[in-house]
Amino acid sequence: MSQEKQERIKACLEELATLLYSEADKSQLIDLEGIEKTVRSQILEYVGPEIALFLSNKQPKQK
Repeated sequence: MSQEKQERIKACLEELATLLYSEADKSQLIDLEGIEKTVRSQILEYVGPEIALFLSNKQPKQK
């Protein structure tokens, strides 16, 4: 992957992290367990489905 693409991914992830943090329950972010549960929950709810949609459109058709 090119350096330019890596930098773009990093910038997008930083923006995503800011958005997800703004929606997080801050009372859950006091210890590692709470942070991990929050991140996992947000990935499952918001990030995973979008990646799955992208990947499902790219799969080769079966004969």
